[in-house]
Amino acid sequence: MMADETNTNEAEVAVVDAPAAEGGEREARGRGGRGRGGNDRGGNDRNRGGRGGNDRNRGRGGDDEGGEELIEKLVHINRVSKTVKGGKRFGFAALVVVGDGKGRAGFGKGKAREVPEAITKATAAAKRAMVRVPLKEGRTLHHDGKGHFGAGKVNVRTAPAGTGIIAGGPMRAVFESLGVADVVTKSVGTSNPYNMIRATFDALVSQTSPKSVAQRRGKKVADLLGRSGVSAVEAEAAAEAITE
Repeated sequence: MMADETNTNEAEVAVVDAPAAEGGEREARGRGGRGRGGNDRGGNDRNRGGRGGNDRNRGRGGDDEGGEELIEKLVHINRVSKTVKGGKRFGFAALVVVGDGKGRAGFGKGKAREVPEAITKATAAAKRAMVRVPLKEGRTLHHDGKGHFGAGKVNVRTAPAGTGIIAGGPMRAVFESLGVADVVTKSVGTSNPYNMIRATFDALVSQTSPKSVAQRRGKKVADLLGRSGVSAVEAEAAAEAITE
């Protein structure tokens, strides 16, 4: 009898210990699960941090574009076609000029099946190809110039205040986006807008300012201006008025 009671007590103790052990395992699994959950949440936090980094990159992209409003001019749009097996595939080609109105401008072209997409591509290409042109008093060119591309030839001349933009077609879009207020131009040759735009930018890229010339030659701006027959005082005043 005593042996049977002893075995019974041991069985009861084993039965009691087994649920406790199972409870401990469940608790351990629960802690482990919470730990894994914590790691997952940490991973999510890191992912959110990564997304934040992407947001910051997008912000920097906006800063790279200047963080300023750009002047966009649609110069020309043309319907194009591509002959494929079974017929023709039509699309659109757009020519866009972009500038900040403060001496920077660029042009680009884009081609797509739809007009809005073609304009978007051309605008993006124009923003990537922007160049800086030195302006006199922020309103006109420093000197006359000539541009040439293909059959397109253009002449650009500096003008006094109040003259306005004497230009037509694609050339007017370039000077309006550039921020030029007074200029006289003449296009000789082709009227193709692509060649006219390229010839105009060829003339603008060759523009130089007295400050850059003086720096290249190791002289003062007043010395360069004084050689044109003006007095030293007038040359000093004109040199101080030049900002770029």
